[in-house]
Amino acid sequence: MKILVVGGIGYIGSHMLKRFKETNYDIEILDNLSSGQKENTLNYKLHVCDLSDKETVYKILSEQNYDLVMHFAASINVEESYNNPKKYQQNNVINTINLLDCMKNLKINKFIFSSSAAVYGEPEHLPVTELHPFNPVNPYGDTKAEVEKILKSYEESCGLKYVSLRYFNACGAHLDGTIGEMHDPETHLIPLVLQVASGRKKHISVFGDDYPTPDGTCVRDYVHVMDIVEAHILAMENLTNTHKSQVFNIGNKKGFSVNQIIQMAKEITKVDIPIKIQGRRKGDPAELIADNKKIMNLLNWNPKYSDLQTIVKSAWNWEKTLKIK
Repeated sequence: MKILVVGGIGYIGSHMLKRFKETNYDIEILDNLSSGQKENTLNYKLHVCDLSDKETVYKILSEQNYDLVMHFAASINVEESYNNPKKYQQNNVINTINLLDCMKNLKINKFIFSSSAAVYGEPEHLPVTELHPFNPVNPYGDTKAEVEKILKSYEESCGLKYVSLRYFNACGAHLDGTIGEMHDPETHLIPLVLQVASGRKKHISVFGDDYPTPDGTCVRDYVHVMDIVEAHILAMENLTNTHKSQVFNIGNKKGFSVNQIIQMAKEITKVDIPIKIQGRRKGDPAELIADNKKIMNLLNWNPKYSDLQTIVKSAWNWEKTLKIK
């Protein structure tokens, strides 16, 4: 099977490529080089192209005879999505439609989509199942929910079969320390905490300590990036075998608070981590935890690396390489 990995040199995409090295699939990459590192291609063929360039996207797809497309190319900064919603509509929605239109015209009918727990917004119940209604509270979540609705319409109109994977908090780094999380700017909690530990930042900002949680800080479901890419392998195989569209939560079914993350970072790094309490951020639910029974039961997926110690330790090993660079 020949697979196109769109956004393949970013954080999750690069871990996906590394996992594909253990398989016999024929892999190529499409990426606009706006983020991620070019060395992450792992010698796979790279097509440098933005999804907004529909003509070039069509040309690449028409010449390569792909069986399945994996989509990791999205803008993900929640705060930025408030400040620049047009960018998020363009990159996350319109560009995805461009890709789907090209696939439709070329009869490429298998698609794996990186969705997000942000489609749920403030949860009505915990843990959150895949049947929870869409209620996104920020423009980023809006775009992910919009694409999921679009995927349903493409299935009805042209027979596209897809798997939508709703990540909770992707985190950690490859256990061999060669790749990890590196956004510019960095907005995710664990790398920011570890930047304080390594001396690259002076303090970590905690946005709110008065939430209705055990220690007053937000609680999130953290899932290791290596567990996420394993879910993609299983989802892809299931889609190929059953030709049935599915939606899965990708989460740990355990919640860790901001304070717990900071405490684990202190234990692993043996460094004090100064904290600055700030006001709550717009659109931050107090608690968000996945119900992951569906993917565990149907695909036999199991989050092997998503205990808090492994997550933070792997991220710390990666952060130490970044400080040296």
